[in-house]
Amino acid sequence: MSRLRRRCLSLALAACALGAASARAEEIVVSNYGVSASGMPFAVAMEKGFFDGKVTGILSSQGGGTTVRNLLAGDIAYAEVSPIAVATAIRQGAALKIISNNVQTVSEFGWMVKTDSPIKTIADIKGRKLGYSSPRSVSQALAMLVVEKAGLKPSDVELVMTGGLGEALVALDLGAIDVAPATEPLLSKYREKYRVIATASELFPPMSNVVGVTTQAAAGKRGDFLRAIIAGRAKAVAFMKERPEEAAAIVAKVYKLEQPVALQAVRNLNDAKGALPYWSTGKFDLAGLKEMWRTQILVGAADGDIDWSRMIDESFLPEGERVLK
Repeated sequence: MSRLRRRCLSLALAACALGAASARAEEIVVSNYGVSASGMPFAVAMEKGFFDGKVTGILSSQGGGTTVRNLLAGDIAYAEVSPIAVATAIRQGAALKIISNNVQTVSEFGWMVKTDSPIKTIADIKGRKLGYSSPRSVSQALAMLVVEKAGLKPSDVELVMTGGLGEALVALDLGAIDVAPATEPLLSKYREKYRVIATASELFPPMSNVVGVTTQAAAGKRGDFLRAIIAGRAKAVAFMKERPEEAAAIVAKVYKLEQPVALQAVRNLNDAKGALPYWSTGKFDLAGLKEMWRTQILVGAADGDIDWSRMIDESFLPEGERVLK
């Protein structure tokens, strides 16, 4: 074989290898990416290369049900989504597995009033209008728990649907409600305009709010890819804790925020009070999953008992992160 032919063959093989590597890299789905604070570690992981080139991009979808449908309908192997949406789908026969516990609390939630409001704490909400986004939402369930935590009866407070969390702040401005729910980064963005009377981290025990999920088919065939996603996200969680300023700069770009707002949001969630951190490296908190299921029963979004351990596959987590064993 001539030197020229050998050179051409080497180039062809290199091109094939590069094409194969590109084919193995793919997109993942993260619910409300670029909006909800839960997905911030994925922005950091992408920017810092923590996925080792295995992820080409991150798709966003609105809400858990949409994300689950996207996962089941396409070639996507990994999604971040509400555990309630996943558990409901599995109970209905969907071939899914929960493989990581990504957010262990609802610390991103807080409740805001106008700066001149006479409402100082949740004890003052009797006879007032408390907003929530939509029926069967986490914000509705938490609104009911706020009333309970204040020692009031459901009839003591009027719960008002606003259609969304951004819309809740508009309703607050217009006087349609007295207390608006908000989540990070909105809490940090509007902290000067409104007054926060309570945060979820101060009021409630841990509630697992977001999980990583895959299909049963991908779990059997795509182990290396799934482990890379979990490991890369875990690196990002540690990075956000150790270098919040640099992490905030990345978050600000992806979430289209001013950097001081992004930094405040990152710090608030890193420093939120409670027994567990907001962003988990993947380790499961079964008590938190059960508590989240209980809150959804309150609003009619779930019913009956559930065995989370039957829906979980911990094999993609590091040995030290496994709790079911």
